[in-house]
Amino acid sequence: MKVLIFGLGYVGCTSAACISSQGHHVIGVDVSEGKVDRINAGLSPITETGIDELIAAAHAEGRLRAVVSAGEEVADADLAIVCVGTPSAPDGAHNMSYIAEVTRQIADAVARHGAKGLTIAYRSTVRPGTMEELVLPILTAALGDRAHTLVDIVYHPEALREGSAIWDFNNPPKIVIGTRDGRPNAAMEALNQGLDAPVFRVPFREAEFTKFVDNSWHAVKVAFANEVGRLCYQQGISARQIHEIFVSDTKLNISPYYMRPGGAFGGSCLPKDVRALQFISADVGGGTHLLDSVIRSNEAHKHFQFEVATEGLVPGARVLMVGLAFKAGTDDLRESPHIDLARKLLRAGYRLSIYDPNVDAGQLVGQNLGYMYAQLPQLRSLMIDRGGVEAGGFDRVLLCNTVDKSLVFPPEQLVDLGRIP
Repeated sequence: MKVLIFGLGYVGCTSAACISSQGHHVIGVDVSEGKVDRINAGLSPITETGIDELIAAAHAEGRLRAVVSAGEEVADADLAIVCVGTPSAPDGAHNMSYIAEVTRQIADAVARHGAKGLTIAYRSTVRPGTMEELVLPILTAALGDRAHTLVDIVYHPEALREGSAIWDFNNPPKIVIGTRDGRPNAAMEALNQGLDAPVFRVPFREAEFTKFVDNSWHAVKVAFANEVGRLCYQQGISARQIHEIFVSDTKLNISPYYMRPGGAFGGSCLPKDVRALQFISADVGGGTHLLDSVIRSNEAHKHFQFEVATEGLVPGARVLMVGLAFKAGTDDLRESPHIDLARKLLRAGYRLSIYDPNVDAGQLVGQNLGYMYAQLPQLRSLMIDRGGVEAGGFDRVLLCNTVDKSLVFPPEQLVDLGRIP
């Protein structure tokens, strides 16, 4: 393929080196004459392990060159990759001016010189909606009705780490390709051919948001590890040994478990132990701001679930909650987020019924009984049996946990609070 790469920073320069080493013909485009001159001399404008050899070889073999602006080069290009920066604006949002400017340059070049079905792939981190609300309007303004036939746009987030970018390019953890309809794109299929990684073909917004989730999660992991490290240091505990123990657990700690968006956490362990660790942190001066926000975040999610559960419902509507314990397969009500939801529903004036075959209000004992009396003393009058469930007549059915998979409800009534679509 003939590939244009706009922006010769760390991502663009690495991409140029790797793609040209695969046998494709690459033209780098950058406003910096210094970067362009170095590429055209067979030299790398950045410092990155292994990149000097790749650029020198590709340049010597005539597969890599650079220009300060692209014009007629777009006419026979198969793929244009946009790797320009999206730095933080003063308000914290991304500065999208470079994305807009490069898109205008490509659109103007295509309008003047034509294109043979050019795919434009954006790799820069951009806000969800950028492809549809910024890029497409710019292309349509320049190309009119021909935009959809002359060019095809995709969003293809990168996952390159400085210092190991060459290895990362050839060994991606995943391949995410966002298109208008989530269907494959021929140029991207050719570009990623031979890479051993799971492939996700999704609509634009899902692809755009993926990069934010990835980077924020990486930041959360670093911040959490450092908060734990500070607490260990201040208590004379070996942070190295705690880390070794923690990461050895690939069933719960380092795994997809607990990572699916859905219900709030609750039960007899997580809330109380988070609060206890917050107390320890305050006692030893840990400054654990991330940890201190966990309970507040969980409370915010409980309110979000209430809003989802009652969206479109009129006051006095009949609501059935399926599942009350903090998880299926138990009768433990202690700090169950579903107890909180039931209380919110009652305060809002909804006619509430609850079905949970694992919970018998007359058989609760100990702290479980005490929690019920303190939080939902009217529970006995709210509980119904399976016969009551099957009798129907509910305006909304809230699936709080999977206590009975054999139950079937009309889709228009059902809200599954255990999953966020």
